[in-house]
Amino acid sequence: MSELSQNPLYAYEGLPPFEQIEAAHVVPAIRAHLAQVESALAAHEQVVAPTWESAVVALRDIFEGLGRAWGPVSHLMGVRNSPELRAAYEEVQGEVVMLSLRAGQSEPLYRALRGLRDSAGWSNLTRGQQRIVEQKLQAAEQAGIGLQGEARERFNSIAQELSALGTTYSNHVLDATRAFGIDITDSAALSGVAATGLMLLSSAWNQAHNADTSTPESGPWRATLDMPVYLAVMEYAENRALREQLYRAYVTRASTGETDNLPLVQQILRLRREKAQLLGFENYAELSLSTKMADLPGVRALSEELLSAAAAVGPSELQQVRDFAAAQGESAELSHWDLPLWRRRLRESLYAYTDEELRPYFPLNKVLDGLFALLNRLFAVTVRPADGAVQVWHPDVRYFEMFNESGDKIAAFFLDAYSRPGLKRGGAWMNDCQERWLRPEGLQLPVAYLICNQTPPVGDRPSLMTFDEVETLFHEFGHGLQHMLTQVDEPEVAGISGIEWDAVELPSQFMENWCYHRATLLGMTGHFETGAPLPDATFDKLVAARTFQAATFMMRQLMLGMTDMSLHADYDARSGERTPLDVMTEVAARTALLPPLAEDRFLCSFSHIFAGGYAAGYYSYKWAEVLSADAFGAFTEVGLDNSEGIARAGRLFRDTVLALGGSVEPMEVYRRFRGRAPSTKALLEQYGFTV
Repeated sequence: MSELSQNPLYAYEGLPPFEQIEAAHVVPAIRAHLAQVESALAAHEQVVAPTWESAVVALRDIFEGLGRAWGPVSHLMGVRNSPELRAAYEEVQGEVVMLSLRAGQSEPLYRALRGLRDSAGWSNLTRGQQRIVEQKLQAAEQAGIGLQGEARERFNSIAQELSALGTTYSNHVLDATRAFGIDITDSAALSGVAATGLMLLSSAWNQAHNADTSTPESGPWRATLDMPVYLAVMEYAENRALREQLYRAYVTRASTGETDNLPLVQQILRLRREKAQLLGFENYAELSLSTKMADLPGVRALSEELLSAAAAVGPSELQQVRDFAAAQGESAELSHWDLPLWRRRLRESLYAYTDEELRPYFPLNKVLDGLFALLNRLFAVTVRPADGAVQVWHPDVRYFEMFNESGDKIAAFFLDAYSRPGLKRGGAWMNDCQERWLRPEGLQLPVAYLICNQTPPVGDRPSLMTFDEVETLFHEFGHGLQHMLTQVDEPEVAGISGIEWDAVELPSQFMENWCYHRATLLGMTGHFETGAPLPDATFDKLVAARTFQAATFMMRQLMLGMTDMSLHADYDARSGERTPLDVMTEVAARTALLPPLAEDRFLCSFSHIFAGGYAAGYYSYKWAEVLSADAFGAFTEVGLDNSEGIARAGRLFRDTVLALGGSVEPMEVYRRFRGRAPSTKALLEQYGFTV
């Protein structure tokens, strides 16, 4: 016990002590918590009663210590990955999964929850509390509570195996991304690459070689699959062979050698289908959708409606790029590795601005100032930096606190903005560090993790953001707002918890719309050298460019979503008739303007559905985009420059969509905000499609 008392993961007050946590702390702390939960759970099963306090509240206390230890470990796997941390995580991961199954399959707990639902006291619970009980009953049923004997043993084995496979898949993507690089010594090979891109490629070389001898001007440089570096080459490099080499590496990531994910994809799909059928579902898509807003016919109807609108325009967009390239003297037929370059050049020709020209106007600190000012106008909250108040996992991580109109602190968040290849997984995400929870001793405030992978500071230059990176920050902040501005006191349905998955993207995509509002955008720009705001004329071009190649990008998202759904609804890995790649190819035949390369193995790095939470749920990006566009209509209808009207709409959005969390069904939440059901009309108009 003395060693445990010195273990920062075993017992800590406040927020996680990230600067003290080491890989060696993981196994002893987690196993100690597991033993305590097992003992307390067994004792509680002997006395659990069909009451709210016994069937729900008591379980919070039993599992809290384990959650406070496992949460930071899982978080560090994404932002401070290392071989030592991986080994420790994987050593106890199966044990954590088994305990979760053990609790989910507890007959006494299940009987108590059913007894509570069927009791006279049911009507005394709030709708949020009833939702918690209903969700716990459904979770127990989907954890195999109804299975016995060999069927339950098989179900538990599948659950453990799927958890381990997801971790291995994610590690393979990270390792394959880190392992690939092209060292470049001839500056002519990088002709066309912008100054910021050269800085990134120089920095990548220094990191890979543990040196500081490369400079942006003279090199050497390293082209990698880290997204800022990858895009710097794909969109700017005139060297077609280099672009082709990098593109082929990108679409075949984690598909060969020790990091080959293709066998894992097949195995994951087979196990998911078997798991679903053990629970009485025909396929995994039915199991997944049983906890979401949409059903399978609804998902497919929306996908087909959007595909029909986009496919009517997509071919002409591709031809527009081809014609432009030909007019500029390009004689080769355009391939996948040519399109990013020529799309960028076409956009610059049409709208007379470049991403690199915009970047100096978006230093991160100025963007944050503008974002925080918007939050104050819309939701009457104030954000203040609190760097140094808590421990962080990397020196670049910042910490902020949020206050309401009365000056009361209501939430806080960590911001980890920059890309760190090899240590931090790609993409951007929000996760909860601490949920809102009304405890007997007082209110626990929500704290969020906000993670991006944007361009880091280079040399004396601050982090200068592309406009896409600005949109990504707003997107993730939307998730964070739903977590931080919740007014629900029950942690299981506070913030993002307990919300049907396909409704979770509503606040995030809603926030992106403000990047196209003149006052908001100009208020968060300031040239990093002169302080000058983005010129009005450039803003007008930026807005005009919003629908540039919109059908192409929508078809890409629909391809991903429809591939995901086909894999989980129609494909049977046990039949041997088709492979997952066959499914991808079949969907691409309807949704891709250029067919994938024969060697395309994108499924091997499609982490959203094979290592994240989007399995049979990727459609939710488009589902929620319909909601978000329609919701933003409430603001455009009162006038985006009508400060009083915007404030009223913002407070209503805050008090419904952001405040109610999972305590109310999402469609009811939406109706309380909008006064009606959502329509696709606003989204199609936003994209410039015929309605």
